[in-house]
Amino acid sequence: MTAVDPRDAAEVPPPAPALATPPVAGPVEGPAASPVAASSPAGSLSPTPTPPTEGVLGRTYRALTLGIISVVSLIAFEASAVNTAMPAVGHALDGIELYAFAFSAYFTASLFAMALSGEWCDRGGPLAPLFTGIATFGAGLVVAGCAPEMWLFVVGRGVQGIGGGLVIVALYVVVSRAYPEALRPSVLAAFSAAWVLPVIVGPLVAGTVTEQLGWRWVFLSIPVLILLPLTVMLPALRKLPPRKGDAGMDRRRILLALAVAAGAGLLQYAAQRRDWVAVVPAAVGLVLLVPAIVRLLPKGTFRAARGLPSVVLIRGLAAGSLLAAESFIPLMLVTERGLSTTLAGLSLTGGGLTWALGSYTQSRPRLEPYRERIMGIGLLLITVSILAVPLVLFGGVPVWIVAVAWVVAGFGMGLNISSGSVLLLKLSPPEDAGSNSASLQVSDALGNITFVGLSGLLFSAFGGASVDTGGTPDVTNAASGGQPAAFAAVFVAMAAVALVGSWVATRLKPAESGLATVPSGGAKTASAAHPRTPSAPAER
Repeated sequence: MTAVDPRDAAEVPPPAPALATPPVAGPVEGPAASPVAASSPAGSLSPTPTPPTEGVLGRTYRALTLGIISVVSLIAFEASAVNTAMPAVGHALDGIELYAFAFSAYFTASLFAMALSGEWCDRGGPLAPLFTGIATFGAGLVVAGCAPEMWLFVVGRGVQGIGGGLVIVALYVVVSRAYPEALRPSVLAAFSAAWVLPVIVGPLVAGTVTEQLGWRWVFLSIPVLILLPLTVMLPALRKLPPRKGDAGMDRRRILLALAVAAGAGLLQYAAQRRDWVAVVPAAVGLVLLVPAIVRLLPKGTFRAARGLPSVVLIRGLAAGSLLAAESFIPLMLVTERGLSTTLAGLSLTGGGLTWALGSYTQSRPRLEPYRERIMGIGLLLITVSILAVPLVLFGGVPVWIVAVAWVVAGFGMGLNISSGSVLLLKLSPPEDAGSNSASLQVSDALGNITFVGLSGLLFSAFGGASVDTGGTPDVTNAASGGQPAAFAAVFVAMAAVALVGSWVATRLKPAESGLATVPSGGAKTASAAHPRTPSAPAER
């Protein structure tokens, strides 16, 4: 699983592992109908939307829903395949020192692309950024699959990130504009359900392909699937109402996102060098990153201000902690316990299934009044699960403990991520759904970049750069003491991050009458004059 994320594919801030809702003004006629109530009170956190006349798979919405599920499934399969194949990639390209970069490069590039996609969607609609993103995602897969060296593989992952960033925000906007409010939790639950089959077969297929044909085919085989979602979605997307207004893109916001991505990249580079030369890129990275990210996200995000800022913050903490831990699980099982690539990847399968179950659980109408509490419970489940994983570093502990722990973590993420997307859409007026969805995904990507990068630094600092990616038996590696300590450092640190997220979950309700009136630095935040509408990984 990967938080876009993107579940951060299974959730749409529209944003896995779904992310509710003023009443609609009259019956909904189809995707072109406005999802916003003309008279919904801006501050209602427990709206009573008019029941839809059909479900997300009814005649009106069927083609669009199936197309969205196809896109999410494609991203889900890629995420599962990458996690499974990465130990073999690092070994074949002799690039274990860049192992964490292969994950963080995706999210660094997607961070810029998300801000661009939000502005693009708000000004011209989601069609162009969605299709451009799908094509770019496929191009990145080709670059990674053909890479002769690890640095070029990392570049390919970056290109994938640009495509994924464009896609995930566009999907959020599609959900906001095409579906009535009452159907959005169901659509987001369908996003999570779209991960089920890829998560079941992805590790098995990727492991088998890696062992029998080579890791390159794990990447080169996916682009052929791109035409399916394009074909299914296009007719329905063309029916969306044209965007009103002549305002151009907010170039300031796009440049801020570019500064954040560049700063994050420089910090990752500095963390890998670990010498005095690293001070220069680290300083430049901080100068670019800190002022830009403060302006890019809603004001009060980093102090966990109540309402929308905390919704945005908790996404980064949840997605980043889980992805960072998950990225090192296959490597740990291969190098410390001697599992095959296929078996190591299969240990993550259960988490994908329960992520969908958690997303379905949070979508039940009777749980709507407890949404904020549900998100806190989800973070606590993630914390306990991450802490359980390094127990297998002790030789007497069975390796299936990892699979059980990830089943629990997946359910926690399904509860948390999907609910967060629903809350964001509820606190966002329709004209700002793109920008606020982009803020949620920027937080997701920033959390992934930060905590995967931190995990890579801890891993190297505790001796992890010397692990044998060929799968040395566990007795040999355990005897050295250095590599187990490197993995333990990663998992303990990420459990601490998830625990902080459980505290942030206590601040999700806006301070006054359910209103999110916190002014925003870069992301637009709904004011009391606007009715609230819900919004809504692709990498989970």
